[in-house]
Amino acid sequence: MTPEQLRLYLVTDRGLSLGRDIEWIVGEAVAGGVTIVQLREKDIDTREFVALGLRLKALLAPLGVPLIINDRVDVALAVDADGVHIGQSDMPYDVARRLLGPDRIIGLSVETLDQVKEANLLDVDYIAVSPVYSTPTKTDTAPPFGLEGLRQAVALSRHPGVAIGGMNAATAPAVLATGIDGIAVVSAICSAPDPRAAAAALRSL
Repeated sequence: MTPEQLRLYLVTDRGLSLGRDIEWIVGEAVAGGVTIVQLREKDIDTREFVALGLRLKALLAPLGVPLIINDRVDVALAVDADGVHIGQSDMPYDVARRLLGPDRIIGLSVETLDQVKEANLLDVDYIAVSPVYSTPTKTDTAPPFGLEGLRQAVALSRHPGVAIGGMNAATAPAVLATGIDGIAVVSAICSAPDPRAAAAALRSL
């Protein structure tokens, strides 16, 4: 995994997709410049999750865009995804690494500076600093880092990182100026009238 692959990180959200097909949004977003995709599904059954993951893998692999599965190591293995993203309350890193092997990507959400330091002791592939700003997309989060907290996280971390929480065209320039490798976007692409144009505008930043 390279820092460049983290530049524009799409996290899917069925509830924010305005009733549109996830595959279509992902395809449009990648055409606009998204560099990595995380499939996040909380409310569908495992069979449907695997089927969707297989379709996205078939879409993204020829384009060289990594597919990351949120939380579910079993689904990641089933669809031969490039990796998983885990949070602080998900499967422990060492267990996930043992199941996935040495070559797949594992990303870890960090919600405090102490967790950034703890992540430095792990061979994760990247961290997601969460949230930078408060956001209605995800309400069960720690207090926001803000720009100063994000700067501190970037300085502390030995891993590449993405910023998540309130990322859009207005907030991205100041966030990227902290030295973070990329931004993770949910509603700014999933809810955009034109996901391809929204991705292209973000990528141009």
